[in-house]
Amino acid sequence: MNGDHQALALLLFSAFVAVTLAITTWVSRNRQGSAEEFYVGGRLFSPMENGFAIAGDYMSAASFLGISGLIALYGYDGMLYSVGFLVAWLVVLLLVAELVRNCGRFTLADVVAARMRERPVRIAAGTSSVAVCVLYLVAQMVGAGSLVALLLGGTSEAARSWTVVGVGALMVIYVSLGGMRATTWIQIVKAVLLMAGAIAMTVMVLMRFHGDFGRLLNSAAARSGQGMDFLAPGLRYGGDWTASLDFISLGLALVLGTAGLPHILSRFYTVPTARAARRSVVWSIGLIGSFYLMTIVLGFGAAAVVGTDEVRASNAAGNTAVPLLALDLGGGAGSTGGTVLFAVVAAVAFATILAVVAGITLASSASVAHDLYATLRSRGESGRQPYGEVAVARVAAVCIGAVAIALGLLARDLNVAFLVGLAFAVAASANLPVLLYSLFWRNFTTRGAVWSVYGGLVPAVLLVVLSPVVSGSEQSLFPGVDFHVFPLENPGLVSIPLGFLAGWIGTVVSSEPPDPAKHAETEVRALTGAGAV
Repeated sequence: MNGDHQALALLLFSAFVAVTLAITTWVSRNRQGSAEEFYVGGRLFSPMENGFAIAGDYMSAASFLGISGLIALYGYDGMLYSVGFLVAWLVVLLLVAELVRNCGRFTLADVVAARMRERPVRIAAGTSSVAVCVLYLVAQMVGAGSLVALLLGGTSEAARSWTVVGVGALMVIYVSLGGMRATTWIQIVKAVLLMAGAIAMTVMVLMRFHGDFGRLLNSAAARSGQGMDFLAPGLRYGGDWTASLDFISLGLALVLGTAGLPHILSRFYTVPTARAARRSVVWSIGLIGSFYLMTIVLGFGAAAVVGTDEVRASNAAGNTAVPLLALDLGGGAGSTGGTVLFAVVAAVAFATILAVVAGITLASSASVAHDLYATLRSRGESGRQPYGEVAVARVAAVCIGAVAIALGLLARDLNVAFLVGLAFAVAASANLPVLLYSLFWRNFTTRGAVWSVYGGLVPAVLLVVLSPVVSGSEQSLFPGVDFHVFPLENPGLVSIPLGFLAGWIGTVVSSEPPDPAKHAETEVRALTGAGAV
C-alpha cells in the first residue's frame, strides 16, 4: 500500500486509540476500588447501552474480517459462520440471559457454585473460562497482524509481530485502569463505528450491481474460479465424510458456544435487573442480525469486485478481503476515495479488535481473581477482600495478555473466524453443559459439575492439539511435523456430547446426595429474581 494509505490509516488508528485511552483515563478517576465496580461497572448500564456493548463484544475481528474472507474464498460454505453466529443468540435469549443474571454475581462459576461446593466448582469453571478466553484472544491478535501486514504491504513480519504486541499492551491498559465501565463504553463506540462502516460498504456494493443481488452472486461465481459451484454447498465442507462431519461439528460449536462464552455471560451482570438483561439481548440480536446479513453481502462482494484469487494472494486465510474491497469500491489503489475508504475500514477493524480483546481480557482476569485466586487462598476472619481481588485481576490481565500475544504470533497464518470456531467449541463443551445442568437438573451434584467441565474441556483441547489444525498439513501451526490422529478440524461433534455425558456420569456415581432445598432456592431465584444481587 502507498504512503497515503499508511499515513491516513495510522492517523485514524491513533485517533481511536487516543479516544479510548481518554475514556479509560476518565473512568479510572471515578471509584474503581470495589469488585462490583471493576467487574460489572456497578450494574448501572441501561438495556440499550448494554445491548450495544454486547454487540460490540460479539462482532469481533472474526466477524468483520474472517467471515467475509471465508465467504470470498468458499462462497456458500463460508456463510455457515454468519448463520451459526446469529442463530446462537436464540439459545442465549431463551435459555441463559435472564436466568444467569438472577443466579450469578460476576462470573459463570457464581451460577454453578450457588448450589454446589464452591472450591472444586470454582477452580474447574475458572480454568475453563480462562482457556476459552485465551483461544478467543488469539483470533483477535491474528486479525490485528493481518490488518497491519496489509497496510504495510504485507512484507514486514516484524511490523506484524509488533502490532500483536501493541494490541496486547493496549488491552492490558484498558482493563487494568478502566475495568468494566471503560470497556463497555469502548465497545459501544466500536459497535456504532462498525455498524456505520458495514452499512456504508454494503450500500456501495449493492450500488455497484444496481441493487441486483442475483447479479452480485453471478459475478462472484464468475470471478471465484469455481463457477456455479461457488454458490452451492461443498466447496469447503463437501467431498469426503471428514469434511461433512467437520461441517456438522462447526455448526454445533457455533450455535451452542455463545451461551458458554465468559465475556458474553459477564455482560448480563452489568444491568440492574433480569428484565434489563433480556431486553439487552433483544437489542443485541437486532444489531448482530443486521450485521451478519451484511457480512454475506461483503463476502460475495469481495469475490465479485476484488476476485477470489486476489483475496487469497493477499492473505491465504482471507482475512484481508474487506479492506481490499474497500480499496476497490473507493476507486482503486492510488485514488483519493480508495485511500480514504481503505483507511476508514482498516481503522474500524482495528477498533473492533481493541474493543473485543478488552472485553475478553476483563472476563478472563475476573475468572482468575474471583474464581481461582479467591478460592485457593486462605480466608481470614474478614473473609474475601474485594480490593485484593481487583489487584489480582489487574495482574492477571497482564499475564493473560502475554500468553495471548505469544499464541497470536504462532497462529498468525490461520483464519480468524476459524480460530474463533475453536473457542466456541471449547465453550460449548466445557461451559454450556455445566451451566444448563445447574439451572435445570434437580439432581445435579458437585462431582457432576466438575466432571462436566473437565470432561468437555480436556477432550476439546486435546482433540485440537491432535487435529490437522496443529500438524499434518501446509496450513497447520506446525507444517513441518505430523502427529495428528483426529481427522476433524473442529472438535465440537465429539467434545460437546462428552461434556454432557461426563456431567451425567459424575452425578450418577456421586456419593453426595443432591440438595433439593438449594435447587429449589436456585430455581426460585433464577425464575423470579428474588434474592438476586
